[in-house]
Amino acid sequence: MTKKIILASGSPFRSRMLEDAGIAFTVERPSIDERAVEEAVADTGLRPDDLAQILAEAKAVDVSQNHPGAFVIGCDQTLSLGEELLHKPADMEEARRRLLKLSGRTHQLNSAVVIAQDGEAIWRHVQVASLTMRDLDPGFIGRHLSAVGDAALSSVGAYQIEGKGIQLFDQVEGDHFTIVGLPLLPLLAKLRELGAIDG
Repeated sequence: MTKKIILASGSPFRSRMLEDAGIAFTVERPSIDERAVEEAVADTGLRPDDLAQILAEAKAVDVSQNHPGAFVIGCDQTLSLGEELLHKPADMEEARRRLLKLSGRTHQLNSAVVIAQDGEAIWRHVQVASLTMRDLDPGFIGRHLSAVGDAALSSVGAYQIEGKGIQLFDQVEGDHFTIVGLPLLPLLAKLRELGAIDG
């Protein structure tokens, strides 16, 4: 008998990926303070992919404590530009500056997924994608942000590559699902192995 699957994320993009894959699940947002978790490990020399995994695990474990036996999926994504770790822009001006900073450069999206059960992580996985933005004209950036509106504030890069954001790029190396924020194929393989979905 399959067990309950819970997505510990409020991301509509992650929910859509699981829905499109035909997975039956419910959603429960975790109650952790992501910035507090980051601050706790800030000076430990963690790589951005390690941080994504720590945050994904914290979310999955938090929600799984309230749902005995359920498989809880936690996800997180960090964006690294060289040694710099970037967060979601707070407003449109910060989104404009973010795109100017990424213009003509290659950055990494580090996407982590963790499955927790009964308050413990039972599986962890991280995938990294490299994305190179084309040289962006400041006027184009302004027009692009005007076209996409507040959606630019919902991602660390101030873009959605699955929409108009694809026009910002010269080159993309990596799995589409990883870029959107959930390494879906490894997750599905693990859920089949655990007997959580038909396989």
